[in-house]
Amino acid sequence: MEQQFEAVLTGSDTPVNGIVTRKSNGIYEFSALDESLQLTIARNEHGHWERIAGSEPYFSGWVDELAEQIQTTI
Repeated sequence: MEQQFEAVLTGSDTPVNGIVTRKSNGIYEFSALDESLQLTIARNEHGHWERIAGSEPYFSGWVDELAEQIQTTI
């Protein structure tokens, strides 16, 4: 079952508001409300969060921002 929650990432000019969808396989997909950004993250074999897909360009700090919001939601 997919779960969703609201999240905000730090954009270059303004915050990027979006919805995070948790997939059943532990993958989390962030989709910006204005469709400007898509970011998919998951834990690697060492338990660290990493980007596995998404739009370009992207800020590497978004992975940490999103992972922090995931931790406070689950």
